[in-house]
Amino acid sequence: MRKERKRMKRIISVGIALMLAAGLAGCGSSIKSEESDGTSSFEGEFIISAKEAQSKIGEEGVLFVDARGADLAAKGTVEGAVVTDWQSLSTCQEGNAGDEGWGLIPEPEELTRRLQALGIEKDKEIIILGQPEDGWGEDGRVLWELREAGCQDLKIVDGGITAMKDIGVEMTDPVEPTPSDMVVESLDESHNIMTEELQANYDDYKIVDVRTEKEYDGAVLYDEAQGGHLPGATLISYVDLFEADGTLKDNETITAMFEEQGIEKDDKVVTYCTGGIRSAYVQLILEMCGYEYTYNYGQSFWRWAVVGEVEK
Repeated sequence: MRKERKRMKRIISVGIALMLAAGLAGCGSSIKSEESDGTSSFEGEFIISAKEAQSKIGEEGVLFVDARGADLAAKGTVEGAVVTDWQSLSTCQEGNAGDEGWGLIPEPEELTRRLQALGIEKDKEIIILGQPEDGWGEDGRVLWELREAGCQDLKIVDGGITAMKDIGVEMTDPVEPTPSDMVVESLDESHNIMTEELQANYDDYKIVDVRTEKEYDGAVLYDEAQGGHLPGATLISYVDLFEADGTLKDNETITAMFEEQGIEKDDKVVTYCTGGIRSAYVQLILEMCGYEYTYNYGQSFWRWAVVGEVEK
């Protein structure tokens, strides 16, 4: 029985990896076509330019976290970086995408165990690396997860690992984490929304779908229970937040994108995607643009397609 459970876990993990690999190719192809100069035109609490991040490599009290996962990080990352992925900090180890408890932040005791093993400490500055041109905003999702755990000094490198390479940062092997004694006492869910809350108070929120137009229109690309989008959702794609060099557009441009679609700064805004990954990134960006009431729907369309009404 134990061997069978282990076998099923491996099958589930492989399935998720294959779905996400397909997603990476589809999400990233339209973002990067130029080299980054390492600067950032976007300003915000959770963003750091590649040049500033470069200056912090090897600095005491700073921990680099490569959120791209072990396979990509093994091809090269920044000096001193530890490696994780969004699944490792979520309840993705049992069941399937779309199940009731799948894809959530673990309870504090379990999250404590995982973050201690990763070497996370609340008093460190944590700089997170992703790969916007080939990713789903995993760096944003990992930041969102760490924020729920109570970490506060958190940054995403604008342009990700590619921007670091573009300015000449040498790539090396990731390091083994030094276990920490961090304790997660409770979860900060102030920027999270659950399916039940969204269903009960749906009309109170402006719903933003950050997937691609193809997904919005009903394509089933990642084993969703059905295609389509949440009723009345506005489409503003994650990929449209980025310049040709893979860095973020400036705050004013991004704000205008949302305001042109009727999303105002005093609205209560819910972002969603397939699994709460791209939408976690966009929730953070909206918050830094002055949107005070923003919530990432962590289970997103994988769960909604099972239990909710959809439009096409």
